[in-house]
Amino acid sequence: MKNSVSDRSFYIESSDDEDFEKEIDDGNESESSGSSVDNRNINQPSSYNAAAWPQSYRQSIDMLGSLHSPSIGLLGTPSLARFGSSFLSSSLTRRFTPEAFSSSISKPLLPTVIDEQQKYAPYSPLGPQLPSRRSSISVRRDDKDKPVVDSHGLPISRHCSFGQAVVNGINVLCGVGILSTPYAMQQGGWLGLSILLIFAVLSFYTGILLRACLDSKPGLETYPDIGQAAFGAIGRVAISIVLYVELYASCIEYVILESDNLSTLFPRAHISFGGFELSAHLLFAIATALAVLPTVWLRDLSILSYISAGGVIASIVVVICLFWVGLVDDVGFHGTVTPLKLSTLPVALGLYGFCYSGHAVFPNIYSSMGKQSQFPAVLLTCFGICTLMYAGVAIIGYLMFGESTLSQYTLNLPQDLVASKIAVWTTVVNPFTKYALTISPVAMSLEEFIPPNHPKTHIYSILIRTALVISTLLVGLSIPFFGLMMSLIGSLLTMLVTLILPCACYLSILRGKVTFLQITLCCIVIAVGVIASAFGSYSSLKKIIEKLSA
Repeated sequence: MKNSVSDRSFYIESSDDEDFEKEIDDGNESESSGSSVDNRNINQPSSYNAAAWPQSYRQSIDMLGSLHSPSIGLLGTPSLARFGSSFLSSSLTRRFTPEAFSSSISKPLLPTVIDEQQKYAPYSPLGPQLPSRRSSISVRRDDKDKPVVDSHGLPISRHCSFGQAVVNGINVLCGVGILSTPYAMQQGGWLGLSILLIFAVLSFYTGILLRACLDSKPGLETYPDIGQAAFGAIGRVAISIVLYVELYASCIEYVILESDNLSTLFPRAHISFGGFELSAHLLFAIATALAVLPTVWLRDLSILSYISAGGVIASIVVVICLFWVGLVDDVGFHGTVTPLKLSTLPVALGLYGFCYSGHAVFPNIYSSMGKQSQFPAVLLTCFGICTLMYAGVAIIGYLMFGESTLSQYTLNLPQDLVASKIAVWTTVVNPFTKYALTISPVAMSLEEFIPPNHPKTHIYSILIRTALVISTLLVGLSIPFFGLMMSLIGSLLTMLVTLILPCACYLSILRGKVTFLQITLCCIVIAVGVIASAFGSYSSLKKIIEKLSA
């Protein structure tokens, strides 16, 4: 991949603050300086991703996090004509290139609101303030409205407002994990809910640490960049692998989720041929894989990215339906109250941990913000809203269903109620838009190993993506335990991504600059992550093996 910037680049380098001021006309000084102060190195080529794998991480995660919306004109406009005429060919045959993405990720998801009076507020997580750094880039007056490009020459939105960032953050955090919070409480008891609150506080803190890492050196934009700055090329590759495995495992959960809920809607569905019978679970798992396969082949996923942003609405709908069934439809709250279950508490550890698996996208959200000084407030808002939703669903669901609570509370809802049907169908539809966006980063990273300009590149690309879908189907059929798989992912992978690695990278990148209090806090968070990961992974694996052996 070439690390080039367009000849029409609208940024020029400035060696110090004096040069920075000279580049801005008097009449435009306050506007340009305010914008540049809050955006760090917005057009400086990154030395951390110039040649290292994965090259496609930023663009694929931007679409996964709904940080960009499709750029499609009205019917009959040239942009739609180009989109319609080249969609299939470009979508099915082209690998990761700047041209493949530049037309589809140039706009933020929501309408942009730019505050001309934005100020940068230096910060430091529970310690001395990091020095605020003026961007080494200044904006020319006549070019300030042109799109920003990254180190690959791809457009980057640097003007996401506070509201956009909050919506994107909630969309990342509040996913299928909310369906299992009543089951987590059933596994851990009432006192186990305190684990959810502890993980929320620790995850918020490590999110702040990621920002400190991004601001520590120029050119850092993504989680793998942070890993490379902390531990070299090995760190970049290792963290990327962990992130990709977590995404892959989430796709397995989607397959299990679809199979469970569709078989609940249509319990009598089956196919018999040649003495062999496909049960409802098996049938709908295969149907799910076949349905998502064409979307996985597509290279331009901007439309799916736009639609998947409705995940926030979907989460709100299923929560409202649960409350409606319990309060309005008179299902009632008659579940038994168990204070604490030590024997199954480790399973609850993984389930609660999975609820905060959004750190892979946080650096991208931070990089896309127009006022990056607001990032801590964005995190606080996202974690606050999501934690309230998680806790509310956990308490209401456990009170409604008690010890009979299943791994997804939609499976417990009475099927004859309208609110139940809305909740189940919302749960079924949402993963269909997210599967392709979730597996595409994994596929694109593997496609980077295809030799450039290979005559059969598009064939290899389709084979890789098809193999990934088939493999998630096979694993989902082999281990069809939604709750236990989620607990295993939360314990083994989310603890690494959310708690352990941010602290380790922070201590490595800022060694010599951190205070004793910061070191102590990071060591405590790492210890909590390691203990939770060990106990949760062991308990989940043990129960999975027991169920498979039964």
